[in-house]
Amino acid sequence: MTHSTSHGLALPTAARPSEPAADGRAVVVGGSLQRDLFRLGVVPCAAVALALTAWFTHSRLDTLEAAFNAEGQAVARQVAAMSDLSLYAGDLPALQNVANAALRGGQVTRVEISNSAGVFVTAGSKAAPMGQLRMFTAPVTLREASKASAFAPEGATAAGDKPIGLVQAFRDTTAYAHERTRSLMAGIGIAMIALIAAWAWVRHTARTVAQPLRRISRTVAALEAGRFDARCNVVTRGGKAPADGEDEARSGQHELANLAHDINRLAERLQRNRQQSDEQVRVATAVALQRMAEAEQAALSRARFLAAASHDLRQPLHAMGLFIDGLLPTASATQRPAVLRLQEGAEFMGVLLDDLLEISRLDAQVLTPAIGNVSLAMLFDQLGAQHAARAAASQVRLVWRDRGLAVRSDPALLLRIIGNLVGNAITHSGAEGTVLVAARRRGGQVRIEVRDNGVGIAPIHQARIFEEFYQVANTERDRRQGFGLGLAICARIAALLGTRIALRSALQAGSTFSLELPGADPRDVPPPAPEPVASSPLAGLRCLVVDDDPAILDATRALLTQWDCEVECVASGSEATRRLADSETRFDVLLCDLQLADAEDGMEVIEAARRLQPHALAVLVSGATGPEALQRLRQGGVTLLTKPVAPAKLRALLSTRRAGRMAS
Repeated sequence: MTHSTSHGLALPTAARPSEPAADGRAVVVGGSLQRDLFRLGVVPCAAVALALTAWFTHSRLDTLEAAFNAEGQAVARQVAAMSDLSLYAGDLPALQNVANAALRGGQVTRVEISNSAGVFVTAGSKAAPMGQLRMFTAPVTLREASKASAFAPEGATAAGDKPIGLVQAFRDTTAYAHERTRSLMAGIGIAMIALIAAWAWVRHTARTVAQPLRRISRTVAALEAGRFDARCNVVTRGGKAPADGEDEARSGQHELANLAHDINRLAERLQRNRQQSDEQVRVATAVALQRMAEAEQAALSRARFLAAASHDLRQPLHAMGLFIDGLLPTASATQRPAVLRLQEGAEFMGVLLDDLLEISRLDAQVLTPAIGNVSLAMLFDQLGAQHAARAAASQVRLVWRDRGLAVRSDPALLLRIIGNLVGNAITHSGAEGTVLVAARRRGGQVRIEVRDNGVGIAPIHQARIFEEFYQVANTERDRRQGFGLGLAICARIAALLGTRIALRSALQAGSTFSLELPGADPRDVPPPAPEPVASSPLAGLRCLVVDDDPAILDATRALLTQWDCEVECVASGSEATRRLADSETRFDVLLCDLQLADAEDGMEVIEAARRLQPHALAVLVSGATGPEALQRLRQGGVTLLTKPVAPAKLRALLSTRRAGRMAS
């Protein structure tokens, strides 16, 4: 990869073999700049040095060869010229003197003179092997003055221009070989010196270029890593980088110094931008933290308001429900419709407050799932019994397919989730619709799906249907269609069980809600619990009711008296504690409010009842839904009835106490 600048230089960076160029072609970068500069400088120098050395050495060797041959040939010709008359006359002593005189020059080591008439004269040593000797020959011919027949010996013939003999001069090549070797070594030495000088110079030049580039590259890498205080300290022979705003052509500085200065200016600009960005981030963070604190404070205020409002609403609603249930059996024919409408309104308000309490309990994390093996066949049977009548009234066909599977989950919470999904599916399927509840195995998980063929949900609504009070088709807020809290509660319960509810839907194509749970072996599912014992008559059951609201005391007394219970009502915790401490009085049930007058605490009354009359069923009746209160009640292990208490639920609880008393 290369970082280009305005000076046209390229910075080598690490470990990227190729980078696409602007025109789409790949620019291949390998090795290092110093190595490339070294090759660029040394290779041509080496080639030139070797070529010149080879040429000069070859010329020197050719000169030596020519001189050696010329000297040997000259000696041979000289001996031939001096021995023509002696050889012609057959004067052996004279020929010997000529041969010996040739040796005294030191240029040859051996001389031979011979002719075809059998004359053979030699001089010089024969100790040197023939491989070290080089032979030079020259023909012996008579000079013009020597051609007179008067001086010719007996039997001699006129020579003319034909050779009358042959001279062979032998030269020892040892010194010549040494000289060749010395010349060759001198050439090689000169070449090596030239190469070393070129290498040293190129290395110095490469370092001069590569080291500043490395500093620049390290600075660029530091800038890339976010260290914007990094700077290039490149000093060239100019001694300084160009000043700010100075033109490069006028400054006369080295290109590397200009490049370093440009990168330093870039680093300063990045540092300023970083400081400005950090300042903006700090300001934005401070604003976000302030708004978050305001949102958290608003959420806490809302939670406290809802908790207080829930408690304040539950008190009169609880009393109203008790009064309505007491009036209904004695209402006349003209009064009964109005009482029934009052009862319906109280039930709707109770459902809304129960949903709010459920969300508060989930947000307070006071619910702990009881995880166990759950048979889907048994779960679907319970759901079928709950929704069969409603489905038949809506002309909706319910289809259950458990496939014999089981899951690991909390049966009550899982029943709540799937029951809510089935109820919604029945509502939105329309007449003659179909709701399919099916389970299938997906690896080690089991996927439970609730499908309907209703109108479906538009994509714009799918992200919000799990919000509180959000309803797609209830813009007029008809309370008979619910309050928009069911799916919000189911989503929280699913998160508590370690899963999530998924949705797949489209307009006019129905909806599919699904969740995945860990699978279990159906053989490990415990058998169903036995049916509860039928409610026993409540006649003679002694009840102590503690509440600071006179209306609730009167309504509870009237309702319990109608059930033939013996009721005693007190308005304070201290008075309740005195009644519990009376050894002559035995209570079977204690119904106590949590928040009493004069800052008295119902938990203290419950603890006193556990200490003074441990056999009594101590029940806390409260409209408090705040997370702190729910956490406290959970830690105390108190039986809780949330206001408004349905009379049927209260009667069922008292019946269990009556049955336990009769069994004892």
